[in-house]
Amino acid sequence: MSEDRDDYIPEADGANGRDQVADEAARLVAENAELRDRALRALADAENLRKRGEREREEQRLYAVTSFARDMLVIADNFQRALDSLSQDARANLPPQAKAVLEGVEATERQLMSTLERHGVKRIDTTDAKFDPHLHQAIAEVPGEGKPPGSIVNVVQAGYVIADRLLRPAMVTVAARGSAAGSQGGENLDTRA
Repeated sequence: MSEDRDDYIPEADGANGRDQVADEAARLVAENAELRDRALRALADAENLRKRGEREREEQRLYAVTSFARDMLVIADNFQRALDSLSQDARANLPPQAKAVLEGVEATERQLMSTLERHGVKRIDTTDAKFDPHLHQAIAEVPGEGKPPGSIVNVVQAGYVIADRLLRPAMVTVAARGSAAGSQGGENLDTRA
C-alpha cells in the first residue's frame, strides 16, 4: 500500500497498534452513524417538502377560484332577488313573452349555480338550522315564529363555502330567546362570523 493516502493505517505492532486500529474503527463507526443520520434527515426533509408541495398544489387547485367565485355570488344574489320579486300570482298573470323571459332568467340562475357547484362552491344549507357563528352572520334577533331560540328564522343573504372553507357567511335572522325579541335581544348571541 502507498503511504501517501490519508486513510492509510500502518500495520500495527502490539497493543499500541491495536489501540490505534480500535480508535480509528470507533471513529469511522461514529462518522458512519452521523452520515447515516444526516442522510435520513435529508430524506425526511425531502419527503416533507414533497408532501407540503402536494398539499399546496391541492389547496391552490381547490381555492384558485375563490376571488372569482366571490364576484359571481353577487350575480347569483341578483338573479335570486329578481326571481323572488315576482309573486306566484304575478307569475301566473304574465303574458307569454314575459313568461319566456322569466324562464330564461330561471334557467340562467340554475346554470350559474350548477357551474359554481362544479367548481366546489356550495350554498350553506340553512333549512331548520341552528345559528352557527362559523357559517352564519346574525343581523337581528326576531320572534321565533314557533322555532326554538337560536334557530335561523330567515335568510337575508345566502352563504357559501368553497371546498371546506367559508367563502361568505349566510346573513340570517335568529329566533330570540324568550317570547319577545326586544325583551332579551342579543345579550347571549354571538353575532360575529
